[in-house]
Amino acid sequence: MDSPTLSEFDLHLFAEGRHWHIYNVLGAHVCRNRGVEGVRFAVWAPHASAVSVAGDFNEWNAGIHPMSLHEGTGVWSCFIPGIGNGVLYKFAITTDKGRQILKTDPYGQAFELRPSTAAVVTERGHFGWGDGDWLARRGRWNWQDSPISIYEVHAASWRHHGSGRWLTYRELADQLIPYVLELGFTHIELLPVTEHPLDESWGYQTTGYYAPTSRFGTPDDLRYLVDQCHRHNIGVILDWVPGHFPTDEHALARFDGSALYEHEDPRKGRHQDWGTLIYNYGRHEVRNFLIGSALFWLDAFHIDGLRVDAVASMLYLNYSRKEGEWEPNVHGGHENLEAIEFLRELNQVCQSRFPGTLVCAEESTSWPRVTRPPEIGGLGFNLKWNMGWMHDTLDYLAQDPVYRQYHHDKLTFGLLYAFSENFLLPLSHDEVVHGKGSLINKMTGDEWQQRATLRVLFTYMFSYPGAKLLFMGGEFGQRREWSEFRELDWSLLAYPEHQGIKKLVQDLNGIYRREVSLHGACFKPDGFEWIDCHDSPQSVISFLRTAKGETSVIVVNFTPMPRHHYRIGLPEGGNWREIFNSDSEYYGGSNLGNPYPMPADAQPWMNREWSVELTLPPLGAIILRPAL
Repeated sequence: MDSPTLSEFDLHLFAEGRHWHIYNVLGAHVCRNRGVEGVRFAVWAPHASAVSVAGDFNEWNAGIHPMSLHEGTGVWSCFIPGIGNGVLYKFAITTDKGRQILKTDPYGQAFELRPSTAAVVTERGHFGWGDGDWLARRGRWNWQDSPISIYEVHAASWRHHGSGRWLTYRELADQLIPYVLELGFTHIELLPVTEHPLDESWGYQTTGYYAPTSRFGTPDDLRYLVDQCHRHNIGVILDWVPGHFPTDEHALARFDGSALYEHEDPRKGRHQDWGTLIYNYGRHEVRNFLIGSALFWLDAFHIDGLRVDAVASMLYLNYSRKEGEWEPNVHGGHENLEAIEFLRELNQVCQSRFPGTLVCAEESTSWPRVTRPPEIGGLGFNLKWNMGWMHDTLDYLAQDPVYRQYHHDKLTFGLLYAFSENFLLPLSHDEVVHGKGSLINKMTGDEWQQRATLRVLFTYMFSYPGAKLLFMGGEFGQRREWSEFRELDWSLLAYPEHQGIKKLVQDLNGIYRREVSLHGACFKPDGFEWIDCHDSPQSVISFLRTAKGETSVIVVNFTPMPRHHYRIGLPEGGNWREIFNSDSEYYGGSNLGNPYPMPADAQPWMNREWSVELTLPPLGAIILRPAL
């Protein structure tokens, strides 16, 4: 790079909040100045009276390398010759009150391993990507008609090295990819691997929005992981946190002595629940910082999508606040108008510049049109987490089977809104921490019933409309609640009953991916139809999934009582076959099912001309389709 100075055009776009390659401008960049190798530094600090670069190359002396202010922009820059890749640095900022503070680079692309906090000059552009075919296919991908099955991973606790340390990004590539291929997931979602100081935050209190955490290796090591995923046809989604940031003194908080990235008013600028600060989305440069971060991951790391954390906390000015603790918008309402415009712009820019990438909202309220285009009043996300389905389903399965008949509406209510958004069904990390217990321990009954109910839950999820997400450990019935400090209980796979749960998830992924009826119309109301949603006395539901002329029938028995001679209506005659049974002996079940073939009877039932008598296994779900 031979550009030691910043152009007026760069600075103009940044001031407008629309410099989509700002990560190539601000921060630290190896370049040449009149034939001399060095590093250009640039930082936005409009309220500073002076800024300089301190680092290991000048013994952290703040007076040796001062920066110059570009008038009217708030951007400071300098070129330091004779240094390059790998040097450590921070910005020494003198506030307008004369106090000097030492800050890490908001645009730093690598950092020291915590608890150290210096940024590391990192030269990009030398990684040998081999995922061109994947990226080309992704650009043509019709995701709404495709299977999307996501394995959610916390990199520090999925598996540890034999010595007890974390796996590196490259070791994760060698071990995680074969495991995900075996299970059949289409994507991996990483809890935030953006740099963060506190292990216990799981990455959700981010300080390095342009840097992968050094806990697991270098930026190129993460590129290797993503590249290997793509070469094996696995997408990678990154958990991304634009809703708040921590108060650590070395990072963004009061960056130049003022509330620069946050609001000065704590009613707008402080998140009470998490002890963090809220971004000022009305400031052009702050929006540019965040959208630039999103684009950076899609560009520099070939990431396939972003899961945007805590969207609800961004949308509502009164989120988790009592009366008097928040300030209304200009219209007197509780909507954060600036955050709404930020999210719309984020989605438009990401999806236009990187077609085929997914931006998913973790949005827990009934905010309308989250996944509808901005031009019709939507926020523009591709997918929204279906928190209602998750809570209703887990609440239902926590009931003793005897009482489930009185809570049948928890199974049926979700279909009233299932196609109002493009929903993703999440069984995520949030449901297996902080005393909530593991998935399997949420299920009632003895151990056999718990395992059977977990198998029913997974079958119900994979056959229900929407994309799928499962947090690590759930796929084999992890018993202990998840902890970020230890690896999963892999020893459980020595037991057949846990192997059976894993085998069930593997087969469900396979059926979900093969059967067009189960994935081809996940976001369209004509892809789902109830056969019978009224059998609350027996706690049984049955429904159709259809797409592109293909049909599947799903029947679920939520009690431990087998149901013999249970008749359901069918959409057509001929022979039918059972293609999946969660009660199979292969999964640890009692192996109660239905023989092949099952000829449909010309007996009207449930307003259909054809029907069949089935045996419903205890705490079991079956999937039927017409025999070929």
